[in-house]
Amino acid sequence: MGCETPSALPFDLFDKAANCFKLAKSWDRAGAVYVKLASCHLKLDSKHEAASAYANVAYCYKKTNMREAISCLEQAVHMFLDIGRLNMSARYYKEIGELYEQEENLKQAIIYYEKATIFSEGHLLNAGICQLCKGDVVAINNALERYQELDPTFSGTRECKLLVDLEAAIDEEDVAKFTGCLKEYDSMTKLDEWRTTLLLRVKEALKAKELEEDDLT
Repeated sequence: MGCETPSALPFDLFDKAANCFKLAKSWDRAGAVYVKLASCHLKLDSKHEAASAYANVAYCYKKTNMREAISCLEQAVHMFLDIGRLNMSARYYKEIGELYEQEENLKQAIIYYEKATIFSEGHLLNAGICQLCKGDVVAINNALERYQELDPTFSGTRECKLLVDLEAAIDEEDVAKFTGCLKEYDSMTKLDEWRTTLLLRVKEALKAKELEEDDLT
């Protein structure tokens, strides 16, 4: 299936082939078909369709090759940015952040969550939670200042208040205060599974530090 003649591009055939490979769980072959589809769309300068095809490539490669999945999402983001689809760009920046978080690469996860923040304080909260996991109070404070520069409205949000309060609890090594902050926020806005898992990780580290301090006294 070539695409030398743009007027006769077999887009439907590519879609059908990719879907067949996905049903067979042949993820690499499905991804390869979507790459060809993206190439054909680019020949017509159809960046939106090409970007969507690269997003489909990433979906397939997530099953077999995380690095390739990230690379394809980055290509999708660049195309969406070129055509002014900022919300789509933010969506895929967030997705890249999630993939890096799955790889336990918090440094890169933070970078991509922050890139997504131009559009939603929720992404800033994700980036802030990753900062909390690192346990560096100075770095957390610096990050909070940067987030407020990225989005001047962020300082007035419940998400910002949560991060500030959690940072204070970490600084004071106060597990009870940390828990109270989470309960207060969660009572109004339910924390999803990803955020809950990471925040529990921070809480356990704080609890271990508190116990360590008690042993020394």
